[in-house]
Amino acid sequence: MKTFAIILMSIGISFSAQAQYKKASLQAAGLTCAMCSQATYKALKTLPFVDKIDTDLNNTTFVLTFKPAAAISIDEMKAKVEDAGFSVAKLVLTADFDQVKVENDAHITYAGNTLHFVNVKDQVLQGEKEITVIDKDFVSAKQFKKFSTQTTMPCYKTGVMGDCCKTSGKTNAQRIWHVTI
Repeated sequence: MKTFAIILMSIGISFSAQAQYKKASLQAAGLTCAMCSQATYKALKTLPFVDKIDTDLNNTTFVLTFKPAAAISIDEMKAKVEDAGFSVAKLVLTADFDQVKVENDAHITYAGNTLHFVNVKDQVLQGEKEITVIDKDFVSAKQFKKFSTQTTMPCYKTGVMGDCCKTSGKTNAQRIWHVTI
């Protein structure tokens, strides 16, 4: 029985090692000068999972390269930008997929996150793909309203599983990220 458990654990570890985010392109809103960009850069640099940051000041974009096998927190990235006094205008994650089946308006678990794919064709993702976070506070109000018409699930408005996934009669308060390709 122990051998079986060890085999299952090693399989789980190998699957989770393959499922990871490689980098993120984060566009900040409200940056008006080099000091603003510097404050945001310094805040993002403190994230424990960030290996390096490249900046594109013309587009107020920061390209974050993640440490290999590091657990990535989208909430922490957003919080660091907000702590610097700004907001996230757009977040595009580059993820390394290995035969991951995605369907429109469906949830998957990826790299420790629950992702809800909106406005996508049913497909199998292989290799590096860019996914755009379309949650509130990551897109404009107009875009948020548009995407909300493209899903039947209430989790898009709340950011948590909520009524999309009830277990044992309790509401699931797990964070869910809404993305598109």
